[in-house]
Parts: sequence; structure tokens; C-alpha cells
Amino acid sequence: MNIVRKVDAPTFELPGLTVTGIASPKRGASETCMWMIALAPGAPGFPHSVTREEIFVGLRGRAVVTVGGEDHVLGPGDAVILPAHTEFALANPSAETFEAMVTLPVGGKAIATGAPPFLPPWAE
Repeated sequence: MNIVRKVDAPTFELPGLTVTGIASPKRGASETCMWMIALAPGAPGFPHSVTREEIFVGLRGRAVVTVGGEDHVLGPGDAVILPAHTEFALANPSAETFEAMVTLPVGGKAIATGAPPFLPPWAE
């Protein structure tokens, strides 16, 4: 058993996005990675896919996930389950930060158009 305290969890900053690593192999997980995201107000979506199923659960605020050209609003308590190799983008057109918990199986990689798959640092 491992306990990961938020104050000890690593934080990763990208433009418009803060990711806090909760569970990953580096933090004792062997099957499932989990992280928290904070998507800044006005943050645009970044189209990408992942090699394994990924699940987002909204905690605070609202965001828009675009899948297959369709927009879907996510709010607190809403979940989106994204199958592997499904391109999507998560944007925050609102004036409030969107926060969510995200899970991905260990070993899942992100794929951006034209780039090779990579392991996000919060999932290491």
C-alpha cells in the first residue's frame, strides 16, 4: 500500500494546464495511473489520442471534450470514457478553471498527430 499526499505529488505545468501526478509506477502503482488536471479558463483543446482507454471525471467547473467533430460539455460528476486510439481535445471555454481526475492504465501513451507515442511524465 502507498499513500500519495497531494502536497508531495509532482506538478507539471503546460500552457493552460496544470497536472498533478497522483498514482503511477514511480509512486507505487502497478496497474493504473491517476492524475488531477486544472485546465485554465480559455484554454484551447489539444487534439491527441492515447494507446489505452482513458477516463476523465469532472470535479469543478466545465470543459468541452471534442470527439469525432462533436462537442460534449463536462461538469462536476460527469465522466467521459475515451477508447484507445480515439482522437479528442479537451478545452475550457469558460471563465472558471476546470478540474478533473484522470485515469489511464500503466503503460498507456499519448499520441499527438505526426509524433511518435510518448509516456507523459505524470504517468511514469
